[in-house]
Amino acid sequence: MAASAFAVSGAGLAGAPAPRSGDTDRRRRGVELLFGRNKAPCSPRAVRVGASGRRVAVRAGGASGEVMIPDGESDGMTPPSNDRSVQFESDDLEVPLIDDIEDGGEDTIGSPEASQVAEEADAEGMSKVDKESCTGERLRVVPQPGNGQQIYEIDPMLRDFKYHLEYRYSLYRRIRSDIDQHEGGMDAFSRGYEKFGFNRSAEGITYREWAPGAHSAALVGDFNNWDPNADRMSKDDLGIWEIFLPNNADGSPPIPHGSRVKVRMDTPSGIKDSIPAWIKYSVQAPGDIPYNGIYYDPPEEEKYVFKHPQPKRPKSLRIYETHVGMSSPEPKINTYANFRDEVLPRIKKLGYNAVQIMAVQEHSYYGSFGYHVTNFFAPSSRFGTPEDLKSLIDRAHELGLLVLMDVVHSHASSNTLDGLNGFDGTDTHYFHGGSRGHHWMWDSRVFNYGNWEVIRFLLSNARWWLEEYKFDGFRFDGATSMMYTHHGLQMVFTGNYNEYFGFATDVDAVVYLMLVNDLIHGIYPEAVTIGEDVSGMPTFALPVQVGGVGFDYRLHMAVADKWIELLKGSDESWKMGDIVHTLTNRRWLEKCVTYAESHDQALVGDKTIAFWLMDKDMYDFMALDRPSTPNIDRGIALHKMIRLITMGLGGEGYLNFMGNEFGHPEWIDFPRGPQVLPSGKFIPGNNNSYDKCRRRFDLGDAEYLRYHGMQQFDQAMQHLEEKYGFMTSDHQYVSRKHEEDKIIVFEKGNLVFVFNFHWSNSYFDYRVGCLKPGMYKVVLDSDAGLFGGFGRIHHTAEHFTSDCQHDNRPHSFSVYTPSRTCVVYAPMN
Repeated sequence: MAASAFAVSGAGLAGAPAPRSGDTDRRRRGVELLFGRNKAPCSPRAVRVGASGRRVAVRAGGASGEVMIPDGESDGMTPPSNDRSVQFESDDLEVPLIDDIEDGGEDTIGSPEASQVAEEADAEGMSKVDKESCTGERLRVVPQPGNGQQIYEIDPMLRDFKYHLEYRYSLYRRIRSDIDQHEGGMDAFSRGYEKFGFNRSAEGITYREWAPGAHSAALVGDFNNWDPNADRMSKDDLGIWEIFLPNNADGSPPIPHGSRVKVRMDTPSGIKDSIPAWIKYSVQAPGDIPYNGIYYDPPEEEKYVFKHPQPKRPKSLRIYETHVGMSSPEPKINTYANFRDEVLPRIKKLGYNAVQIMAVQEHSYYGSFGYHVTNFFAPSSRFGTPEDLKSLIDRAHELGLLVLMDVVHSHASSNTLDGLNGFDGTDTHYFHGGSRGHHWMWDSRVFNYGNWEVIRFLLSNARWWLEEYKFDGFRFDGATSMMYTHHGLQMVFTGNYNEYFGFATDVDAVVYLMLVNDLIHGIYPEAVTIGEDVSGMPTFALPVQVGGVGFDYRLHMAVADKWIELLKGSDESWKMGDIVHTLTNRRWLEKCVTYAESHDQALVGDKTIAFWLMDKDMYDFMALDRPSTPNIDRGIALHKMIRLITMGLGGEGYLNFMGNEFGHPEWIDFPRGPQVLPSGKFIPGNNNSYDKCRRRFDLGDAEYLRYHGMQQFDQAMQHLEEKYGFMTSDHQYVSRKHEEDKIIVFEKGNLVFVFNFHWSNSYFDYRVGCLKPGMYKVVLDSDAGLFGGFGRIHHTAEHFTSDCQHDNRPHSFSVYTPSRTCVVYAPMN
């Protein structure tokens, strides 16, 4: 395929307009942690624990402070040879090819011929995994690395960066080989939680911790009255501490379920009590500042037993993004149980097929939105117990909903009391040392993805949530921050490939993402992975075996920014070609999840689309028994149009943040007190109020409010996609982008979408082209009274095609298209 045939997500080809500036602080505005951090230099050795118990020193990548990225010259390494031909199936990797042309013309969004894949499932060289699920046993395999060469056929421009990409793939293969040789394969390696942390056997409890910087360690807690001399741990030569506690005389476990535990260490920074790094549950006692680790091992009769099978991955994802804590209409922290009983049925009724849950991993600061994780293996105790979370997930599965977790492996909280920062008294340990290990904008720590034990910890973390809680996949937060040493900050990505494959690329981090995708898709073939990437990194959403990073989807983040950009200007300035280009500008064969707005736009300091459109009028003119205003009429109309065209053209998946479907009138502001920053700047609080940290679902349900019509339209939009599957349709064609008329017409599958963005002009007998002849009828109309419109379209009208070609389409029919409306037509024969 010629280079000109490619479109780059969020960037495009060299010289294309940049979609998003990397210095946008997406959601951590005003997030200043309340706890300090310790800084003591130490360079712990990377270690691994072999399946046989033999511990081997390993160098798995760049040491702290180094960036090992060859670019333009070889380091003498070439990828190991591999006889297995790994190809990919076009059905699984089909993404539109965009052939963009001048405004007023046409866009052909076809399905170019690619290498047909028949991946050979020979068992030789594969790690086989028997995974028991609630539906029985099924053989799972983690495929061995392929040759990684197909990416050059997919995108010939990558050949200019072959040294970099070959180095990346050779490092990935080397680590896979080391895992197979010394760890018993990816299956065993990713079960680190069965070796580290607390593990109970018939004889007692074994506790292990990797803390090479500590001089001494002791397990303390309620079980031994917090006596540091009672249960001292022993350390091996590679920094792993261990202790075995035999059962009590009566056979009961030496540590009671639900009791508090910590590890007390003498470190280079002094004596400190830390929550075990692999803790499965932690809580904050009322009135306390620090959290306490909890030994969590309930008796069998109290453990939740999953009853329902996990749904199959749908062809098109319609994701409802949620936060359990703020999911109540009341100003409070909501619970897993209430979310299960009240919110999940709402999501199902709206027509979404997946729920994405934020802030699952424990985080000591609520206002971080869950992005400053302190305890990676522990579900947040604010919302309930681990069993409550399992019950929530099982109920979602009963409703046929996938449950995706917003997982944070991009950074960690800088909190030294409750988290991993300074865990063993050093500045390094799990993180890079010096400035490279500190994310200056997010006030958080950056993992050293080249450290063997960090790889084990994070891979095991991903496995834990899939295995123990039966999540159906992940949305990986901050992938851009991981993949570049500049974290995408103060960086505008133009699409020049040098921005992706150079000395600013953290190859260790990219290889980690390849490994975790390899693991997830090998052990759980139905699992979904979505990566949040601002940069448009080529190969990001291609399989690892062909040379890609391995994500199923890239989050198409440029679209939301484009809508905000347009909403800041006048309606007259909107360019139809610009809208279409932004929505369709993505890389061939790399799927995208698109959205008009997510939680980012709802945070305090930003505005939702509804608020940009209607502003303060939302507070006084949303009741149906009161007259509307021009702002309200415009806002409701464009709110519906923006959502439908985003779903129609933006990607193979769609995402909406809870409440935004009906134009939630309030921003998000977590409860917070006043703070004084290190710079001396004073930031006022909100009196620790929960008033803006909730979702007013009652507004969307109130039939006497205009919010209800917006919610009804979103529901109809989801059900239309469920019926016709237009997001992933093979046939996609943009036939009209008329700047003067402000009209966009496109086909998705058999459907014809007609958008009139003009603020005043309505058009009678407006001719639209189509592929299929016959009679067409309205199947969705944003102007319907049910959706808060003016009812100008007759739904009983029958539109018969003629053989008159129009906009390079073989057939056409005439429609009435009122101003600020979108109408979808379907053939009736």
